[in-house]
Amino acid sequence: MSYENDARIISDDIFDLVNECFSHERSSRNNESRLNFFDTYNDYFVLTDDGSYSINSREINNKVETLHTSTGAISESFEKFIKPMKFDYTKDIAILDICAGLGYNTSAAIDDFMKNSGESHLQIDMVEISKATFACGLLVPSPIPAHDITRKAIEDELIAQDYASLSLEETEIPENIDINVYIEDARQTVQRLEDNTYDAIFLDPFSQNMAPELFSVEFFKEFRRVIKDDGIVATYTSSAPVRAGFIEAGFYIGLGPIFGRKQGGTLASPNPLMLDYALPRNDEVRIALSDVGIPFRDPGLNNSSDFILDERTEERHNARHNTKISSAVKTPIFLGVEMDDEKLKRRVERNLAKMNIPSTTSSEAKYIVEVEDDYSQEQDEKNNSTERILEMKKRLKKVKMGN
Repeated sequence: MSYENDARIISDDIFDLVNECFSHERSSRNNESRLNFFDTYNDYFVLTDDGSYSINSREINNKVETLHTSTGAISESFEKFIKPMKFDYTKDIAILDICAGLGYNTSAAIDDFMKNSGESHLQIDMVEISKATFACGLLVPSPIPAHDITRKAIEDELIAQDYASLSLEETEIPENIDINVYIEDARQTVQRLEDNTYDAIFLDPFSQNMAPELFSVEFFKEFRRVIKDDGIVATYTSSAPVRAGFIEAGFYIGLGPIFGRKQGGTLASPNPLMLDYALPRNDEVRIALSDVGIPFRDPGLNNSSDFILDERTEERHNARHNTKISSAVKTPIFLGVEMDDEKLKRRVERNLAKMNIPSTTSSEAKYIVEVEDDYSQEQDEKNNSTERILEMKKRLKKVKMGN
């Protein structure tokens, strides 16, 4: 299977139907196949609570999920990717939209720009590996008028790549908006982009376990190169390896909005002052001290998902009890804590002993997490999640070495 087919996320059924639809369009030059698609195959689309539509994913670990939260597909775009931004609409804005999918995140950005800008210019670079997934953006009803602008850009590129053949989208792209559409592996796209270009990067892969290559340290280093000093990366995930990867790539990290999930996503920026809220305290401790905080790695930006996952598993195994505390029973979060559960305490302290930490309340334990005494949900230049995580990592290393 090619990487393109392996990486696409929409279900096999809708993938085949969409490809068949556009194949018929190319061969017949008839618009009925596309215009009637949604009504004919409405059952393959998922209506979310705000009236916008999503699509089912491929089966992953014997489970099928929708591409967006049931709380609202287009609302998710506004809440997770637009509201956290601090755009200055008196200036030109550039956005990189990774895994652009149906085009909702780009459409939300266009909507916000058109409501708030004056004479400024908006550039959006959309990246999506699957032509069929992009084509779905032409088939679902537009949830907001700005989506019609996005659809026009998608259609133009699908025609250029001989996937679609008819220009059916009538909405014109405004003169002060440029949309570039890349249908390819985002890892290859990002390496061709210019330094210091983007005010925002939207990172919206379906799953870290399905596409760890889009959450790797090396990929994030490319983000660090192409983003402006005051730019913000937004992603929905609260994953420890993803957050650890941002830090290793040179970003500060903060808590993203909570919408449709129990936990907030992640924001990252070269400038800590662009990030308002710290991660939860226990998240900081686990990223800093536990093997769960080992990031994904993709040397060369060309490895398979399975290779990246296997390598991380091996790195976690090698780090456990050597440079990192075991993540079993969430051991690190009990540092400095009096434990009443004797059975759990024995398990925790066995893990700690292998790192030269005698107990959860030992001087060594308290020394490592002492920086959390200054924890504040509101971040500033010196007191923030990233600085605390890096300091705890240093202290764990000292304790392990017996210093």
